Amino acid sequence: MSETLTALAGAPSLAFVVSLAVAFFLSRGKAARLALDRPNERSLHVTPVPRTGGIAVLTAAGVASMVFGPAAPAALIGALAVVAAVSLIDDIRHIPAGLRLAVHIGAAGFFVHSVATPDIPLAAQAVLAVAIAWLCNLYNFMDGSDGLAGGMALIGFGIYGAAAAAAGDLTFARTNLIVAAAAAGFLALNFYPARIFLGDVGSVPLGFLAGTLGVLGWSKGIWPLWFPAVVFSAFIVDASVTLARRVSRRERFWIPHRDHYYQRLVQIGWGHARTAWAEYALMATTGALALLALALPKWACAALLLALACGYALLALAVEHAWRGRLMSREP
Repeated sequence: MSETLTALAGAPSLAFVVSLAVAFFLSRGKAARLALDRPNERSLHVTPVPRTGGIAVLTAAGVASMVFGPAAPAALIGALAVVAAVSLIDDIRHIPAGLRLAVHIGAAGFFVHSVATPDIPLAAQAVLAVAIAWLCNLYNFMDGSDGLAGGMALIGFGIYGAAAAAAGDLTFARTNLIVAAAAAGFLALNFYPARIFLGDVGSVPLGFLAGTLGVLGWSKGIWPLWFPAVVFSAFIVDASVTLARRVSRRERFWIPHRDHYYQRLVQIGWGHARTAWAEYALMATTGALALLALALPKWACAALLLALACGYALLALAVEHAWRGRLMSREP
């Protein structure tokens, strides 16, 4: 038990230090030019920024896992490696969206099938695989403001770790805390003004981990399937509602844009830092509610989730109202 507790503290600490060091290296000199995110009409930044921060996060998680022992199934590690490799290639040389999506669904399907019990039908496995692939892409969509995706990873995987520790699975808790700490090391250089971005090599694997570790916790009996959805609901709601809104307007929803709620907050004057802190507060609140709901009877849990949905609806309406006011103020 003492060795487990030592690893529980030491592994995240090592992950933080390694992530910070690698991110610092990648943000300077020739390394910074490996893959640059150059501003365009849809960007919220105005100068080129390295987009290789995900390398720091994944390297840190890998080093901590090697030093303190792997704490994730081989199927998860292998699937994550494929997703990360394709994402890195896409950062350097563009890969068609259809091919990327096929890789995400294939990797997710391989993982889900490897951990699924015989009583889970193939149709349910397919739904879980698609959900994980959606998390890969929505996390990428939400990585568009300084400090946002890194901070949300710190909070989200931290909540996962707390739930696993409370359930007595310290090894699984360590897995999640390693990811949270690796994100924290990167965040030190990504908070406004960002010196490095996650890039696809960071945002897509983090979305993949949000989904796969969520499913893994469910398969272990640590939490129900709604738990990871609530923990990462700030990202899920923003990306999903924005997608639905763009599809309803018959827009090319796969094209980068600045229509997400968090992007609108930045544009109406909140800026990167204030928007990030607001999103952190939202996710910390939903994460705490998710932890609380685990201990509630089913009827109280359902009532809490309904109240959360109403809260998101009110927040969306508030942002829409502020956005319309901004547009009206610009009309001649």
